Amino acid sequence: MFTSLSDRLTATFRSLKGKGRLTEADIDATAREIRRALLDADVAVPVVRQFIARIKERALGEEVSQALNPGQQVVKIVNEELVEILGGETRRIQHAKTGTTVIMLVGLQGAGKTTLAGKLARLLKSQGHTPLLVACDLQRPNAVKQLQVGGERAGVPVFAPHPGVSSEFEAATGDPVEVAQAGIREANTKYHDVVIIDTAGRLGVDHELMQQAADIRAAVQPDEVLFVIDAMIGQDAVATAQAFNEGVGFTGVVLTKLDGDARGGAALSVRHVTGKPIMFASTGEGLKDFEVFHPDRMASRILDMGDVLSLIEQAEQSWDRADAEKMARKFADQEDFTLDDFLQQMQQLKKMGSLKKMLMMMPGAQGMRQQLEQFDESSIGRVEAIIHSMTPHERVAPKIINGSRRARIARGSGVQVTEVNQLLERFAEAQKMMKKLAAGGGMPGMPGMGHGGTPRKAKGKNAKKGKVKSGNPAKAAAERQALEERRSRAGGGVFGPGGGLPDMADFDPSQLDLPAGFEKYLKDR
Repeated sequence: MFTSLSDRLTATFRSLKGKGRLTEADIDATAREIRRALLDADVAVPVVRQFIARIKERALGEEVSQALNPGQQVVKIVNEELVEILGGETRRIQHAKTGTTVIMLVGLQGAGKTTLAGKLARLLKSQGHTPLLVACDLQRPNAVKQLQVGGERAGVPVFAPHPGVSSEFEAATGDPVEVAQAGIREANTKYHDVVIIDTAGRLGVDHELMQQAADIRAAVQPDEVLFVIDAMIGQDAVATAQAFNEGVGFTGVVLTKLDGDARGGAALSVRHVTGKPIMFASTGEGLKDFEVFHPDRMASRILDMGDVLSLIEQAEQSWDRADAEKMARKFADQEDFTLDDFLQQMQQLKKMGSLKKMLMMMPGAQGMRQQLEQFDESSIGRVEAIIHSMTPHERVAPKIINGSRRARIARGSGVQVTEVNQLLERFAEAQKMMKKLAAGGGMPGMPGMGHGGTPRKAKGKNAKKGKVKSGNPAKAAAERQALEERRSRAGGGVFGPGGGLPDMADFDPSQLDLPAGFEKYLKDR
């Protein structure tokens, strides 16, 4: 959504790097470029004027002139002013102190109110609430049915006493005000602590729309009225928000379609013009593509500083704690990282959502946007298919996968042999890195992180295998005796005395030079 704005601002700040002192001309040129970037992003003109005035006032003050790095100080100022325009601090739903919390959704038709009702219900349910959806949009064709489908997907009940209309040629039946009131009574009877009311919208702002929404609000006295706005409508966002604020009144804003390719100026305009906070943002069509709006994190995204906190929160919500602890123990015990572990980690990542979206939350991601856009997320599914086509033994011991096995795996997963080869090569590198980290050696080849790359060679005359290592005469004699006993048991033959096999009853897997944790695969064999 903010790709164009982010690119323009990043390019503007790049010209300030390395300057030990900023002149008034430098600041004027920077302010001019920021103004153009904001106007191109469809930010309302009054918002742009106030924003630029604040930046110039602070940039020409002492906090920049006395800074060790003036360029970075200007970026800091722009970031702080962006946070202020976007709301300053995170605003969450204010639940009723007693009884049922009533949330009413208003907005134009097509803004995504009905879809958002299901997303909000799912979010509240995940927080331990018991929401009830109430279908008060009796005018848009199949709106009630859409809400019922969304409620079913979210696992939330829907109160819909009237079916609504199925085509635009039918006349609406039922009173949405009565439905809203009946929905609250139903919630009190069934002990639902939150009611979400989905209201009707229009293609444009009109008196009938405003009056119906105002009547519902007067009848149910909601704790929150959320104005749902399409972030792609550009400059119309300001006029629409003002009309709803005057006609109905709302307590918060929800931005939808933030995953679109529009310029996104609505997000920077609505909060400033209406004075009402942006509370939520919808970033996709899935029920999980919905998040609390954090002004500071959104400002960081716009300035290409990343949003690591949101990334961590997504991981905490979707990551299986038991699996994470199991992997941590395995890592601490220096057991081998297997293809089963690799598959498990990939499946955990898939639960977090789109990898592209996650990578775009990393600092500096805008500079790699072209590569990220070319990233094929379906390749993850192919990797899963390749690993699933392997036998359990092949997954824990990939070195046994020869040419014929690779051909069989490729046929079983529907890919080319080259893809199997590439996966095994990448996995081998990952396994080496994990083994190095588990041993406390740090990242291979990285300075300051343990011994990189090549292991140190043993030095001294005792380095050869089979030589006595101790300098203590008594200990050295004991080691020589133990060495002679091992040699006499071996008897010089390949398989021990007489060339036969050793007694398997006395076999101890720990005598073998195997990777840590591998002995469990030798049990009961």
